[in-house]
Amino acid sequence: MYRTHYCNDIRDEHIGETIELAGWVDTVRDHGGVLFIDLRDYTGVTQVVINDDSMLKDVNRETVITVSGTVRKRDPETVNEKIDTGFVELKADTLQVLGKSRNMTPFEIRNSHLSNDELRLKFRYLDLRNPKHHANIVKRSKIIGSLRRKMEERNFLDIQTPILTASSPEGARDFLVPSRKHPGKFYALPQAPQQFKQLLMVSGIDKYYQVAPCFRDEDARADRSPGEFYQLDFEMAFATQEDVLKVCEEVIYETFKEFSDKKISPPPFRRITFAESMMKYGSDKPDLRNPLIICDLTEFFEGVDFPIFKGKPVRGIVADCSGKSRKFFEDSLKYATSADVGLGGLGYLTLNGDVFEGPIAKFLSDEKKAEIIELTGIKEGETVFFVCDDKKLDTEKRAGLIRTWLAEKDQLDLIKDDSFEFCFIVDFPMFEIDEETGDVIFTHNPFSMPQGGMEALLGPDPTEVLAYQYDLVCNGIELASGAVRNHDVEIMKKAFEIAGYTEDVLKEKFNALYTAFRYGAPPHAGMAPGIDRMVMLLTDEEKIIEVIAFPLNGNAQDLLLGAPSEVTNQQLEEVHLLGAENALASRAGAAGPKKTRSEKRATFSNAQQLNQIALTEEEDELMQNIFKSMKEHEEKMQTIDTENVEEMIFVCPMENVLREDERKQEFSRESLLEGAPQHSVDSWQVPRLVK
Repeated sequence: MYRTHYCNDIRDEHIGETIELAGWVDTVRDHGGVLFIDLRDYTGVTQVVINDDSMLKDVNRETVITVSGTVRKRDPETVNEKIDTGFVELKADTLQVLGKSRNMTPFEIRNSHLSNDELRLKFRYLDLRNPKHHANIVKRSKIIGSLRRKMEERNFLDIQTPILTASSPEGARDFLVPSRKHPGKFYALPQAPQQFKQLLMVSGIDKYYQVAPCFRDEDARADRSPGEFYQLDFEMAFATQEDVLKVCEEVIYETFKEFSDKKISPPPFRRITFAESMMKYGSDKPDLRNPLIICDLTEFFEGVDFPIFKGKPVRGIVADCSGKSRKFFEDSLKYATSADVGLGGLGYLTLNGDVFEGPIAKFLSDEKKAEIIELTGIKEGETVFFVCDDKKLDTEKRAGLIRTWLAEKDQLDLIKDDSFEFCFIVDFPMFEIDEETGDVIFTHNPFSMPQGGMEALLGPDPTEVLAYQYDLVCNGIELASGAVRNHDVEIMKKAFEIAGYTEDVLKEKFNALYTAFRYGAPPHAGMAPGIDRMVMLLTDEEKIIEVIAFPLNGNAQDLLLGAPSEVTNQQLEEVHLLGAENALASRAGAAGPKKTRSEKRATFSNAQQLNQIALTEEEDELMQNIFKSMKEHEEKMQTIDTENVEEMIFVCPMENVLREDERKQEFSRESLLEGAPQHSVDSWQVPRLVK
């Protein structure tokens, strides 16, 4: 036995007992003949007293030991009230080294957060010894365990869905896995269990859930890990939107109440329509801790002789900027016109006494000044900022950015980090217009049920159709997304038709759902709260790598194990990506007629861009002639019978046709052939290894 107790278990009631502890040496202190060790395991720290320094031979920080001895009360001057075991210590009788450690770790364990992320991830097993980082992973485990219990208390079944599945157009890039048994075909890692959970509803499962891994080839963000993330995926048969939202808010509220001491908005969470959220907060992920509200001043400025705002959507934001210097207003303009926001300017009015001050004041009559006070509710010392752009949605989004900037700590410091403010965003538009093509496209999940069913889809303007789609938002972070599913094949066909998809495409891309729904599908709905983001909020972390045991870095690399990595040629051959049975090469060969000269030129043009090569017209023509010559030689060689000839390799003299200077060849052809076991005048026989 290595231990009888954990390090953080020792208390006054153990005084006088003989016990054994095991763990890592956190610190070693020499107090003039008496040595002290802080021994650390996953529960905490206990102080160990050693009178015989020979016991510490080969022991340094991070060495793993087991130690036995007697628990005793600490001397008053050595009491440490900052730790749970601060009133007791272990007087060591024996000590055994279980795992030696090198003298120097790549960073100080307790200060590993001060090291750069690349180093931390390379030595992640050391980084996770940091008590705070360790506590995050422990808390994550407990949160997931609690979520499972809460779902099972509500009669949800934990059902696992496949990891190897088919590629489908779900909005992000797939991770592909080549098939060994089916040359040229690929599995895809699931972006979400979307189709499987809906098929479970068709199969008769009433309530499904799982802690689902999801794989998307996306770039990293502070709150999104590249490649892989986890969500509490759940689906309910015979359920409405409100049924799903009720389950979600109960489970989320109870979880946050269990793992945080902050104030939490109680259920039922606010329901805010997409249109209202964009109007009041300039975002479909509003941070409700921010007290600033955006108002619509479009009609107001229709009656103002101010050409810049005329005929355009205008939004106003009232904020108390009293006491702010001129630099604050200059900074606000600088931010508004930055690339992050993209406004042409930022107008404002400040109410001082009964007088408006600011660049727009001279354009307002006394009647208009009274009207804007009534519309915005502006008070003495406050400022109203004006945001205007050509399009309504662009104006709303940019007003939202200004609202967020004003509330930041470095500006007006309006957001207090002592609460979790939840809301549901509902009534998302089903369709929108693609700005580049002008086509009607899906705004959100294509399998959502339109509000109003088929009748809504038959209306004149698809962009007016709302969907049963909803998001859970907390403190400006999208925590979950879900929808009532479209389980009616005819409505589904019409929805896809509006977005430009034929029934054949629907059958091809989503055949399983399309077919299953023809055998009686119940109404069903679901949602998927993100676990990684939930843990981020509950641990007060700003970066997602702090709540994942072994995350990828921002460049989608596993620095610990070295992924992605190269694989052997044999492995590539086994999955038909290399060698004579290269399925992709055969696919390319069967793709159609040979490329024309113009297509070849386009390919070469892409190569120039990729390698950042700039060629003159003469150089470009020379390269084209070289490629043409190579192609002709290739075609000529393909006509040669190579079956009944001795396999030889021709050693050709080196010549660089792109250089005018001469490059000296160090070795003659004869000297190169001298070492070959069998050779002729200018060739050598292919050895068995090369064959």
